[in-house]
Amino acid sequence: MLSIIIVLLNLLIETSVSLTVVVPPDPIVAHVGSTVTLPCWISPPENAEALEIRWYRQDQFNNPVLLYNQGKIQDVQEESYRNRSSLTLRSDQSGGLKDGDVSLRLEKLRVQDGGLFHCYVSGEHSYGSEEMTLKITALGSAPVLSPESLDDGRVNISCRSSGWYPEPSVSWTSNEGRVLRLGGTSHTRGADEMISVHSWTAVSLSDAQLVSCSVSLRTGELKEGRLDIKGIVSSGPSDSSGTWKALFFSVLICSLLGLFGLIFYKYKHKQTGKKPAEENCEEETLQRLINEVMEDMNIEELRQHADEITIDRERSHPGLMVSKDCKILRDSSEYEPTGEGFPYQLCAFGAKGFTSGRHYWEVELVVPPKPAKIFWIIGVMKHGNLPTRDRSDLTPSAGFWFLCSDGPRGFCTNTDPLIRFSLTPRPERLGVLLDYDHGQLSFYNVTERKHLLTISCRFSGSVLPLFNPGVGDKSPLKILDLPKPAEPDEPSPSQSNMVVVELDVKASDNL
Repeated sequence: MLSIIIVLLNLLIETSVSLTVVVPPDPIVAHVGSTVTLPCWISPPENAEALEIRWYRQDQFNNPVLLYNQGKIQDVQEESYRNRSSLTLRSDQSGGLKDGDVSLRLEKLRVQDGGLFHCYVSGEHSYGSEEMTLKITALGSAPVLSPESLDDGRVNISCRSSGWYPEPSVSWTSNEGRVLRLGGTSHTRGADEMISVHSWTAVSLSDAQLVSCSVSLRTGELKEGRLDIKGIVSSGPSDSSGTWKALFFSVLICSLLGLFGLIFYKYKHKQTGKKPAEENCEEETLQRLINEVMEDMNIEELRQHADEITIDRERSHPGLMVSKDCKILRDSSEYEPTGEGFPYQLCAFGAKGFTSGRHYWEVELVVPPKPAKIFWIIGVMKHGNLPTRDRSDLTPSAGFWFLCSDGPRGFCTNTDPLIRFSLTPRPERLGVLLDYDHGQLSFYNVTERKHLLTISCRFSGSVLPLFNPGVGDKSPLKILDLPKPAEPDEPSPSQSNMVVVELDVKASDNL
């Protein structure tokens, strides 16, 4: 009898044991069309190869996003996730299923993927489950600004952009950074759930000479279009009428010339049959050279603003090691983290601050053959501030602006509330552009030649470059020496505004 009671007690104890499943506490944010990792793991680590792993959406337990059982992925699956979902590693240091890592990889993200995901793990006598939120965003097209002259001497400016999600906000500013009065804004949702935005405002030369329209998401990502109105705003109604008449006739003449040219081309094409091979080759070569120069110009444009950045050794956290040239930074082997989570206080600062202009620097995040860093903070901060362990103290309103890589928890900006997102591939060399006068801090994946995001801010006083190498990575954080920028040729006044607008748009899309 006693033996039966002992057996029953053992069975009761076994069936009451539960697995501890862990997911990041903050939402994961990712772009439409990208690939994202939803981290989930067993704590303490336990081999999950013989367990059931089920990822599913709300109330869809029997129609999972992914089901792993009996040592393999099962065919039972929600159809919209077929060929888009798989198990993956939450970090480069992960041991995979043997280490209890049951993270989910989703590819070709759609707007409909946003919402709750459940990570469920079960064994013979135990199970555990947690849920996490995936937020989907889409960064739309660069705003297109269109002017229309008014009878009172002002100009009505229309700003249009499409391909956003969720609904973006619009702001208008002058060349002096002053906020302009908004005339109105409308949003239109398409069949693909993407949002188009149309905004407008009316201004005069006394309001601004260069007008900016910024369309932004809550994550801080934005795109901006600019328009110089000096040549559009007139001194009176009669001048305005004359200007637009001249513009109309200019467009009409150009259209007629283009039409005659097209007719002549068609006529010649019929007679000759096709272009000589040499001419085709020359045109293809020319187009290829143009594309290459355009790409090189974007990189050169950023590096025209390159600054010599060094670390202020005297003001660095005592738990950091700084090289003799004040360019390389890492955590000291003697540093002992206090508590869990990212060590936000483990910071170093640039030796010089900035109060105006554009300033660019690049940071190397990998030293081959060592793996790339997965813990770091890079950005700027107001002079005189001191980082603390409390993340809630490091907000833009407190004088901090940065991008953070928090290992398996993904990436985040220090917005309030904090929003996490994924970047694929992980940056190995990060470019930073501080545009003090226009209130922008932009980040670039230099290796991939991609713009990552731009934080819109309002700077005041002196700001310093901010660096935090995190704890535990094998690679250090290294500030690179960039080529000294060449002196640019002096552009003509009529060309200057065109170049600025063109470069701003290109830098927003692709480095």
